[in-house]
Amino acid sequence: MLTHILFCELWGNWDSDKLHRMKRVFIETYGCQMNVYDTELIKSILGAAHYDVVTSEHQADVVMLNTCSVRENANRKVHLRIQELRRNRPQHSIAIGVLGCMATNFKTALLEDPQLGIDFIAGPDSYKQLPQLIENAWQGGSDRFDVTLSEFETYSDIEPTRDSAVNAWVAIMRGCNNFCTFCVVPYTRGRERSRTIESVSDEVKRLVDQGFKQVTLLGQNVNSYRSDAHDFTDLMDAVSQIDGLERVRFTSPHPKDFPNRLLSLMAERETICKQIHLPLQAGNSRVLSKMNRTYTKEEFLSLVERIRSLIPKVALSTDIIVGFPTETHDEFLDTLDVVQQVQFDSAYIFKYSERPNTVAARRFPDDVSEADKTARIVQLNECQRNISLSKNKACIGSNERVLIEALSTKKSELDCQGRTDSNRIVILPLQADVTLGQMRQVRIVDATPNVLKGEWV
Repeated sequence: MLTHILFCELWGNWDSDKLHRMKRVFIETYGCQMNVYDTELIKSILGAAHYDVVTSEHQADVVMLNTCSVRENANRKVHLRIQELRRNRPQHSIAIGVLGCMATNFKTALLEDPQLGIDFIAGPDSYKQLPQLIENAWQGGSDRFDVTLSEFETYSDIEPTRDSAVNAWVAIMRGCNNFCTFCVVPYTRGRERSRTIESVSDEVKRLVDQGFKQVTLLGQNVNSYRSDAHDFTDLMDAVSQIDGLERVRFTSPHPKDFPNRLLSLMAERETICKQIHLPLQAGNSRVLSKMNRTYTKEEFLSLVERIRSLIPKVALSTDIIVGFPTETHDEFLDTLDVVQQVQFDSAYIFKYSERPNTVAARRFPDDVSEADKTARIVQLNECQRNISLSKNKACIGSNERVLIEALSTKKSELDCQGRTDSNRIVILPLQADVTLGQMRQVRIVDATPNVLKGEWV
C-alpha cells in the first residue's frame, strides 16, 4: 500500500500524452536459458504493443528485470540491482518491473518493500499482460501484478525476437512435475505442458530461413515432453531432419527418463550433438532420496555406462549441490566418487541454499555449516578442474568442426570464439574471412580446464 501511495504522488500529475510517449524499455536477464528465451518472447510482446526495446537503462523509461529464484545469490543480485537503479535514476523518471520466477515466489515482499519501490511484477505465465501492467503502473492503477500460473500457456503463438543468428533457444515445454525438494521451479513455473511437434518444427524452420545453424531445445525436463502420442524422441527425430539445420542440442533431461530409443537416435543422427547435460545433484543414494531425485547412485552410474555404450564419444556435463541438509562428510565422498568414476567433461557445482516454499525449506533444517559447504565445494571443484583439464588436453592434435559464435572474447578483440559438437569452447585468432554462424574446421593446439585453443585448418 505504501509503495502505491508514493507512486501515485510522484506520477499522478503527469499528463496522459507524456505517459503514452514513454515507450522505451530496457530488459536485464538473470538465470537460465529459459529466462533468455522468455526475454525474447517479452521483446516480441512489447514490440507488438509499440514499445521500443533499448540497450541501456539510461535510455529507458521502463526497466524490467527478468529474474531467477533458484539460488539465494540470484535474489541478492536482483535486490542490489534495483537499489542501484533507484540511486541512479529519480523515482519519477523510471518505472521498474520484476518478472519471472522471483516475481512469483516473492510477490508480496517485492511490492511492499518501500526501499525497492517496484512498480509492477509479472510471473512466467503472464508476459502477455505486460503492456497492460505497464500502463496501469504509469496511471497509478492498482492492478500492477499478475503471477497467475497457467495449465495451458506455452507461448506457441509468439515468435521470439532474437538478437543473434548463431544458436536459437527454443522452449518445447514449460513447467515441471518433478518436485525435487530443493527446487522452487514447480511453484514458480507451474506444471508441465508441451508444445506440439508441428509448432516446434515450424519455429525451427523459420529459424533456419533466418540463418540460424543451431537450435537448443529447452525444458525443465525435456525428456518428459509429451504431445498427443508423441514423446521427446519423436520431436528430436522431426527437428533433426529439418533441411539446413546443422546442429541440435537439448537441455536439460532428467536421469529418471532416458530411453534407449533416444540414445540410439542421437548416435545415428549426425545433426544431433553428441553432448548431454545430465544433472547428478548428489552421489549418495540417501541424499538423492531426500532430494526426491527418484534414482540411486548405482542407477545413475548404470545410466552413464549405457549412454557411453551407445554413444562412445559423448560429452557429459552435470549439476551438483553440496551441503544439502543432513549430508554427512562420508555422503559427500560418495558424490566425489561419482565424479571420479564418471569423469564429467564439465560440472556446475553449487552450495545448497534454502529456497522459500520448497519441501526442503519446510521439512529439513539447513544444518550443514558454511565452513563444511565451502570445504566440500573447493574439493569438488579441484577434482573436476583436473578432470576437465585432462579431457581437454586429450583433444590436442585433433581436428574439430567449430561453429563460430563470437567475433571477440572477453580477453581479446584479436580472437574469436566457437564451440565444438561436444560443446567445448574454442578460442581462435580472428581472421578477415571469419563470420558469425560459420562452421569451420580447426586444429586444437592447446587446452586449459575451461577452453580449447585452436588454429585454422
